[in-house]
Amino acid sequence: MLPADVLRQVRRLHLRARRLVQTLLGGEYHSAFKGAGLSFEEVREYQAGDDVRTIDWNVTARVGHPFIKRFVEERELTMILVVDVSASQGFGTRQLTKRSAAAELAALLALCAVSNNDRVGLLAFSSEVERFVPPNKGPRHVLRLLRDILAFDPKHPGTDLAAALDYLNKVQRRRAIVFFMSDFIGKGFEGAFRRAAHKHDLIAVRTSDPRERVWPAVGLVRLQDAETGQQVLVDTSDRRVRDQFAAATKARDEAFAKLARGCQADLIEAGTDGDHFDALLNFFRKRDRRRRHG
Repeated sequence: MLPADVLRQVRRLHLRARRLVQTLLGGEYHSAFKGAGLSFEEVREYQAGDDVRTIDWNVTARVGHPFIKRFVEERELTMILVVDVSASQGFGTRQLTKRSAAAELAALLALCAVSNNDRVGLLAFSSEVERFVPPNKGPRHVLRLLRDILAFDPKHPGTDLAAALDYLNKVQRRRAIVFFMSDFIGKGFEGAFRRAAHKHDLIAVRTSDPRERVWPAVGLVRLQDAETGQQVLVDTSDRRVRDQFAAATKARDEAFAKLARGCQADLIEAGTDGDHFDALLNFFRKRDRRRRHG
């Protein structure tokens, strides 16, 4: 049994996400991701404005006036939500923690998927894969995913991006839409990232907080690594220290963006300041434009 406060959080998130999907995001998601192909549905009489290339000449010759073949999009897709549940995701100095922002986006994406008759699964990881929920459909399945994302208590505090990516490639053999949610602060995962991007439609959702990029000048601050427990004393009043930190984080961000571009993987920036819904909507619209114009 889940604690009452967690259940309330699941219900609140589910209702909020469902409203957004019904009013806006559901249609944007459908437009952004194309189905697997077209399947024949029916033959009907030609009407003014129909594409003459769809005329069924065999039926037309038999009945003496034009008929066309009608096709519909084979919609069913598979989405995998890969969510970093390591200790560093609990950080946040604005409206949300990084894990909360990822959970809200995961809720939206899961509801978008099931509302479009797509299947959705979950892979939660830290320094190892903590949980895998195979793709499925339906509102009960979505609620299970939301409970897992919000209430799951990982066994390990660390992060192993490469292990999660390799597990994804092993367990999901067919091509899928993969939303990989993490801060991507790690080393040695680049090869696994490239392999996943080659096999799947990979979208990296990078969670971050402003204090991970810029430090304010507030004097001596004791910082603790959430994953290792290691502490360090930093003099943030020293301009050189702040500049070095900002330069290092900027270089790390740029290196990851370059990796994503090189793999043709999309990148969504999800901050803790509450603008992650807009970031997702902008991504859907950009993706739709790109799909339409090639």
